[in-house]
Amino acid sequence: MSEPIISFPHLGNYSTVFAYFFKHTTKCKILIAPAITKKTIELGSKYSPDFVCLPFKYNLGNFIEALNQNATILVQAGGGCRYGCYGEVQEQILKDLGYNFEFLSLMNNGKVNIITIYKAIKKLNKHLNFFKYFYYLLISMLMIFYIDKTENFIRLNIGFENEKGSFKKLEKIMLKDFAKCHGIISLTFKYFKYHHKFRKISINKPNNPLKIGVIGELYTSMEQFSSYFIEEQLAKYNIAVKRFTNLTYLLVKKRLVTKKMLKDVKEYATYELGADGLDNVARCKYLIKHGYDGIIHIKPFGCTPEIGAMPIIDKICKDYNIPVIYFSFDAQTSDEGIKTRLEALVDMLKERKRKND
Repeated sequence: MSEPIISFPHLGNYSTVFAYFFKHTTKCKILIAPAITKKTIELGSKYSPDFVCLPFKYNLGNFIEALNQNATILVQAGGGCRYGCYGEVQEQILKDLGYNFEFLSLMNNGKVNIITIYKAIKKLNKHLNFFKYFYYLLISMLMIFYIDKTENFIRLNIGFENEKGSFKKLEKIMLKDFAKCHGIISLTFKYFKYHHKFRKISINKPNNPLKIGVIGELYTSMEQFSSYFIEEQLAKYNIAVKRFTNLTYLLVKKRLVTKKMLKDVKEYATYELGADGLDNVARCKYLIKHGYDGIIHIKPFGCTPEIGAMPIIDKICKDYNIPVIYFSFDAQTSDEGIKTRLEALVDMLKERKRKND
């Protein structure tokens, strides 16, 4: 019998974490799907229903590319909106295409918890005890936290690096080093080593730089290819970028702050909007309070929760006189169109800031 090979969709830098977790909790060979390219979205779009959202198409493309490299087990963990119902559809599409594989969903009734994940992993490794599973889950969660902390620092400073590419180069080295950690102490030691190195990178950052907050749907926020690397584009204009959505927020913080968010925006929203809709309404108030110069809202085409949030976001931005621009991405989005709109936004914000100062 051939060796089981497990694969999963790309999601920013988190592939490092997923690979680490499955490596230590299953007896499977790990296959990180090929980096997302235009071919990935072409494959996903070709075999997807027209009405599904962009993350579905990217993930389906990831699955097809992994299966073409002999993956035998596919893992899916999407949820939070209608995407939580898409796993069965993806599985059926792939089987209709003639692929032979096992499909493993980490979701249970649209939710993820440690018991659900344990039961799913146990199917792949019958000898896995709960304590070993929980230990590597803790390491993986800590790794996510360290990656998110590092990314937050990079977004605020990469636009001002004196030697272009310094932050990204060190980030790649850090991720490779994280993948080799032997435990919690090892991982923590590595994090603080790179924490120090990142702060030694030479930057030329003014005291009051142009600041933009990026809000919107979770997949296009965390998987930069799907938003045409919008954060990197902003960095080229010497802009400090704030982005809220990451796995630390989604897995830990989100459930703790929902009531506070509803209280903060009670004059605009009195109930949750689904997925990250309410979160993004509340984030507008945060960005205004902390003196940000503009807001960029991103989403996949047809994302229902974000469509519901957009009129509210628009009203808040008008009430507080802060510029906002909306980007909706699909398989046909033009890279040049994104760059042109960003350039116009930045020019407008710079002129506005100059007059205000």
